[in-house]
Amino acid sequence: MSSPVDNILESLISFEKSTTTSIYIQISQQIINAIQRGYLAEGTALPGTRKFSVLFDINRNTAVAVYDELASQGWVDIVANKGTFVLMPEKKTAAIKGVLQGLDKLKAYPDVAGFPFQSSFNLASTEEFSVSKYVINDGQPDLRLHPTHQFSKWYSASMKRGALISKWNQTQEQSYTTFSKQLCNYLNATRGFHIKPDNIISTRSTEMSLYIVSQLLIQDKDVVIVGALSHYKSNMIFQQAGANIITIPVDANGMDVDFIEKNFTKNSIRCVYVCAHRQYPTAVTLTAERRLKLLQLAKAYNFAIIEDDFDYDFQFDGSAMLPMASADGQGVVIYLGRLGQSFFPSFQIGFVVAPQNIINEAKNYLQILDKQGDLIQKQMLTELISEGEIHRLIKKNITIYKQRRDCLIICLTTYFKNDATWQVPAGGLAVWLNFDSRISLIKLAEKAKTYDLFLPKTIMYQNKAICALRLGFGHLNEDEIENVIKILKTAFEDVKRML
Repeated sequence: MSSPVDNILESLISFEKSTTTSIYIQISQQIINAIQRGYLAEGTALPGTRKFSVLFDINRNTAVAVYDELASQGWVDIVANKGTFVLMPEKKTAAIKGVLQGLDKLKAYPDVAGFPFQSSFNLASTEEFSVSKYVINDGQPDLRLHPTHQFSKWYSASMKRGALISKWNQTQEQSYTTFSKQLCNYLNATRGFHIKPDNIISTRSTEMSLYIVSQLLIQDKDVVIVGALSHYKSNMIFQQAGANIITIPVDANGMDVDFIEKNFTKNSIRCVYVCAHRQYPTAVTLTAERRLKLLQLAKAYNFAIIEDDFDYDFQFDGSAMLPMASADGQGVVIYLGRLGQSFFPSFQIGFVVAPQNIINEAKNYLQILDKQGDLIQKQMLTELISEGEIHRLIKKNITIYKQRRDCLIICLTTYFKNDATWQVPAGGLAVWLNFDSRISLIKLAEKAKTYDLFLPKTIMYQNKAICALRLGFGHLNEDEIENVIKILKTAFEDVKRML
């Protein structure tokens, strides 16, 4: 007849042989859980290894490994010729006992909280999963171009530096000084700035940068101006901060700045969010005339400009237009950017450039969100900037991306010259593809999926006047681009026949 201990173990323990976690680890973790919750009291004799192996239909060596693992962590005492007995390691806090909880409840963590809370509609995830062979995104770089071998050597070298530990024990401001200086030098050289480390902070991403800035600037019901077509992630952040988002027209010259002058008054706007270099999603550039007008209005109407320069580095034809922030003598522009977009995400950073008093406040938020940061990442980026490697890698990748852009334009001309319009982008990793026929983009995505091509909802823009895709191409090589456009054309024709 089974003992009470055997019954408890059989009720609590389950394992899967197909997982990557060893069986003895799975079992030992569940026994520890039972001890912590009081189901196996101190001094309880566990079954011998032979009986244990029969009980769970496992090899005896696995049973021995379970007890050895428990003993090594101090949860059991193995006494020769007597048996294995439960110990209760010294604890600094009281044990959590599930007296009223059924044994079966220990096998799964609760799916629903036992207390009320307010879920955030604004931050609902836009991520979609697909197993399709081809996936279109909104203009992300190709991670296959990341120089993995070189970065492995640089990362290893950074880890071995003797000064790393001392930097980790310093304050954030001290430990980031060298990196901040190099980042300032890089931005001054590439974007026409004249900034010092006091004018900049680095973050994990552009989204984190914008979140911090929104917390600084926006209070409930504050008016934030964005383009009629704008970045969905930025809108989510503004809405979560309590902003009242108002959209204004965007045309071939970028955001219609005159609309602000005609429809708003002084102190009625908190900030204007603009991607001046390449408007998201249409990729149009804000003209120099409109940039100057926007700077003048910001001063006259007392609002801030948030200039998001998310893909400044990807310039193929001519020279990139310098940011508005480089011509800001009134302190009205907060500039957001990214460094290392051609690298694997772990080596990319976001940054904020702004007047010193704004940066000081931003640092207070950063201390809460990400006080330590990634010192190894910053050490590597410091050396990549100072040695010119980052510039070399960017130039190398731009050559590849330009070839891919040209390939995409050839394919679009071949398959869509009578069905859609587009502009050849001077930079960036996406094309604004505007269909002449008002087809259903949802149906287009459904058809494309049957041909192994996934079109996420975040790249589709459709209303009474617009039927367009933000067609990212950077993550595809030339063969993949041609296959994707062929599939897109086939799906497009299928949907047209349904009209």
